[in-house]
Amino acid sequence: MSWFDQVGNLLKQYAPSGAAPAPAPDVHAHFDQVAQAAPSNVIADGLAAAFRSNQTPAFGQMLSTLFTNSNPDQKAGMLNQLVSSVNPAMLTQILSAAGLAGALGGPGAQITPEQAQKLSPDFVQQLATHAEKSNPSIIDSLSSFYAQHAGLVKTLGGAALTIALAKVAERQRQA
Repeated sequence: MSWFDQVGNLLKQYAPSGAAPAPAPDVHAHFDQVAQAAPSNVIADGLAAAFRSNQTPAFGQMLSTLFTNSNPDQKAGMLNQLVSSVNPAMLTQILSAAGLAGALGGPGAQITPEQAQKLSPDFVQQLATHAEKSNPSIIDSLSSFYAQHAGLVKTLGGAALTIALAKVAERQRQA
């Protein structure tokens, strides 16, 4: 049985119909079911749609929420992807503005879970906003990262999950 056979009926209620669907009362449970059944690249596409949607908060704000709710390893993994997508001069400028000049070591240094714990959600929001402007594909990279952490994604709220599920439903309808 394919993953779509397992959750296809559930996804029908999220199939795009022109207007943005309102979050279902059980959207969190639905997202869990789809995330467990669908391949991670399908979930990543849905998350990317939610990150890019004008019906959800800005990308930087959403990443700040995810950062706040992440464990130290998840924080470090996300931050290392963000840092690698920003040019070094811009990163130095962002770190200096946040009073963190030299905090990450030299170029190519990886942020440790311990360092990640010391950074604020506001810093992450600024970094994510700059990263998105300079390298819009960071949304796709971080969507793939968070597709592996479906429980954490649920902290983004019903609107984001509804958009993600609608994208999954649309993708399957087109397949």
